[in-house]
Amino acid sequence: MTADRPATASAQARLAIFALATGAFGIGTAEFATMGLLPYIADGLGASITEAGHAVSLYAIGVVVGAPLITTLTARLDRKALLLLLVAVFVIGSVGSTLAPTMGTLLLARFVTGLPHGAFLGVAAVVASTLVDPARKGTAMARVMLGLTVANIFGVPAAAAMGAAWGWRTAYGLVAGIGLITLVLVLLLVPRSAPAAQAPSMRGELRTLKRPQVILTLVAGSVGFGGMFAVYTFISPAMTQIAGVPESAMPWVLVCYGVGMTAGSLIVGPLVDRSIDRTALAGIAALGAILLCLGLFLQLTPVALVLLFLMGIGGSIFTSALQVRLLRDTRDAPSLSAAMNHAAFNFANALGAFLGGVVIDAGWGYRAPALVGAGLSVVGLAVTLVAVATRGRSERQIVDTGAAAPASEAPA
Repeated sequence: MTADRPATASAQARLAIFALATGAFGIGTAEFATMGLLPYIADGLGASITEAGHAVSLYAIGVVVGAPLITTLTARLDRKALLLLLVAVFVIGSVGSTLAPTMGTLLLARFVTGLPHGAFLGVAAVVASTLVDPARKGTAMARVMLGLTVANIFGVPAAAAMGAAWGWRTAYGLVAGIGLITLVLVLLLVPRSAPAAQAPSMRGELRTLKRPQVILTLVAGSVGFGGMFAVYTFISPAMTQIAGVPESAMPWVLVCYGVGMTAGSLIVGPLVDRSIDRTALAGIAALGAILLCLGLFLQLTPVALVLLFLMGIGGSIFTSALQVRLLRDTRDAPSLSAAMNHAAFNFANALGAFLGGVVIDAGWGYRAPALVGAGLSVVGLAVTLVAVATRGRSERQIVDTGAAAPASEAPA
């Protein structure tokens, strides 16, 4: 009987991690589904493509507001109860998106849907890490985040296909359904998990966010990754009107990007192990070059598809390297910095979608967002270069002020 306990505990942990990964799958689908639905939303609500694109920006703004705020205010709550509350808010926002009668109500619903995004992913990763042996914490957290990657291969294309066949509301209905399934799975499979015995000091964590290296990393992600979103937000009209892809084939275009993201997440591990900073620089430089080529050769369908695949790889490498970089430089205050990491990338989402819409409204066409994206990547590259060049000086300042210095053994 005793021998069966470890196996039983392991099975329970796997089921709990599966429940948490299902939530990540739903969040990933909710975040990116709108990109494939813009033409249908615009037609259904009598709006322009760029007005429909605001649904992408409002979700991202919800993440930017919710991630640090919820993480800070709920530090002492029971983690299972918090997860259930976050999923419930996600479901309410998704149902609101499904039923929205006007563009204004859709934007509000998308904002609400984005609020729990960062907090759920952060808490889910922490809970997963407590369910396994210390040596397997990284694997458990990675399995939760795998839900985001899988969403871009299956969830987002499925939502696009449903939107094309039965209307955009059914796609948001799919997201709401995934949220309800997650709610049940978390309720049944995730054990109660108390918060940390000593909640982190808000003032202490805010001091950590004042460090130059932390600020530079967040700015690099907020601007540099915006280039990808400038393109991906308007990927459906760009591919159908310029690249000549039939609307019925758009789900496969989204699969192409999702597979690229997955490939990037597999490639980046060994690269980061060798050098975090060089990997970040290579990722953003490659992303900028890919976006420039996409702007120039979007009319060539096979080339555009290959470039979308490569865009997924470059974006995944850059964001993963920045995540590890931020963790390395905030070892003494990880909770708020992790939330701010999600906020930074979703600020990039809002920024890219906004600037892409600006150039389209200016009459420059659907090729222009890729060129804007290339420019944002150049700015992100410049900020990353400054961060890498000044890291040694920043570490010395941390030591001089008596703060906990980042682990020196982390690769540069």
